[in-house]
Amino acid sequence: MKSLFSLLFGVFLLASPAVAQELGPDALIKKVTEDVLTVVRQDKEIQSGNSKKAIDLVETKVVQHFNFDHMTALALGRDWKKATPEQKKRLAEEFKALLVRTYSNSLTAYKNQTVVYKPSKLQGNEVDVLIRTEIQQPGNKPVQLDYALEKQGDAWKVYDVVVAGISLVTNYRDTFAQEVRAGGIDGLLQMLVNRNKQLENGKK
Repeated sequence: MKSLFSLLFGVFLLASPAVAQELGPDALIKKVTEDVLTVVRQDKEIQSGNSKKAIDLVETKVVQHFNFDHMTALALGRDWKKATPEQKKRLAEEFKALLVRTYSNSLTAYKNQTVVYKPSKLQGNEVDVLIRTEIQQPGNKPVQLDYALEKQGDAWKVYDVVVAGISLVTNYRDTFAQEVRAGGIDGLLQMLVNRNKQLENGKK
């Protein structure tokens, strides 16, 4: 399940920022996914397991399609209110780094999965929507993968991804809450910093 989310998370992070301002949320998800999957299919180095290239690609191409402040706030739940503005900024930065580093290797794990986009009944005046997709892979059951997006100005931003009914963001909540109880917000920050260093050094 994680690898399926990872693939689409990594794929979606590679979009051009101009795309988000021009398309509705359903069209945005479809265009970005298909455009980047085309790149992944053609890049032999990524397919052969070049993790560094995959990481560099994600970090270089990341744009503001994800609202990491909102994602971090959802992951912390009530503990978000305990953080100072500076702590909130640092938490969002570290959580973003954790997600990017954790899932960048998913681009090397692409195995001919295809994406089916479910019909969306959008009225045109929504500011918060759920776009449903289904990941199909040879020899395995399809998995539901949905994107929660919110409108900010002219752009749509993802603030959660739901894989087979499980929210990516709230899936971190118990772990984060334990860290806050044990060491406060600074303790959680230190855990995220340490985890990102481990990932940067190639440790899982």
